Amino acid sequence: MTVLKSDIDARLATLELPDGGNLISRDMIRALSVEGGIVRFVIEAPSPEIARQMEPMRAAAERAVAALDGVEQVSVALTAHGPAAKAAEPPSLKIGGHPKPQSTPLKPASVRSILAVGSGKGGVGKSTVSSNLAVALARAGRRVGLLDADIYGPSQPRMMGVSQRPASPDGKIIEPLHAHGVTLMSIGLMLDPDKAVVWRGPMLMGALQQMISQVRWGDLDVLIVDLPPGTGDVQLTLCQKAEPSGAIIVSTPQDVALLDARKAMNMFDTLKTPVLGLIENMSTFHCPNCGHEAQIFGHGGVKAEAERLGLPFLGALPIDLDTRLAGDSGTPIAAGDGPMAEAYAALADRLIAGGIA
Repeated sequence: MTVLKSDIDARLATLELPDGGNLISRDMIRALSVEGGIVRFVIEAPSPEIARQMEPMRAAAERAVAALDGVEQVSVALTAHGPAAKAAEPPSLKIGGHPKPQSTPLKPASVRSILAVGSGKGGVGKSTVSSNLAVALARAGRRVGLLDADIYGPSQPRMMGVSQRPASPDGKIIEPLHAHGVTLMSIGLMLDPDKAVVWRGPMLMGALQQMISQVRWGDLDVLIVDLPPGTGDVQLTLCQKAEPSGAIIVSTPQDVALLDARKAMNMFDTLKTPVLGLIENMSTFHCPNCGHEAQIFGHGGVKAEAERLGLPFLGALPIDLDTRLAGDSGTPIAAGDGPMAEAYAALADRLIAGGIA
């Protein structure tokens, strides 16, 4: 039976919003597509704050459309229109500055293991992998923390759907935020999101020291650290001071990305941090309209590199529209169901089986 967009609109119009109207009358449906029995659309909320309250409505819309005759699969994402509301004033705690001398390791005693997620270059999806892996591990029953250590370009607040300032009652200890079962900290939560971070190396090292040692992480099985691209001061400080259990390298399959990924692996080897495996991101693209598969950045390069170096190949992840929409809306795709969520769950299971998480 053919699924009609008019039938979908009619079903969505029955879902009343708490403040009046419905998804259709309020013009909140975007990118509605029907391909055979597969239905995809986006619910666009007026603001990020409202979007974070609309998960029950998203789930209800998914159930309502799934009940239509002929519908085999439904994918519904939440996003928001317009900028987030201005956050509250930051705590009195000063972030940055030169690191303080330490006589003990930087790693908190309450954290069992630290897992670094790195890449040789930017734009390969390292932060997307970090957030989804953290959520997948939390769904598997692990106590997970996520530290956004990309000081110059923090993206985890957006990807995890948080924007409020962490509290610091005494000006020393920072209370982290929580989202999707994950304990979260990012420099992006402590500074004006519209202003660039113009810091020299010592200030970066001091900020990382604060975000690890002054945050009330609590008891964690694993703290995932989303590193900045490259091989700079943040990586040096983490590996030399925080005793990470290991690192995962994320790369696209193209030769240019692999050149930089090799440098990242060499850095971890130099700093005596074991590389636990490689992930090939943006491996393939499946056209949602015709089903054609294209290998935009090549395919298999990361797997071949892992085999050459004798390292585990942890998996290949495609370029996926739903993953991008989920990250932009603040609900990582690993928090839901579907092939991509299953792929991250499998990656989490592999790390658990290896005793890392």
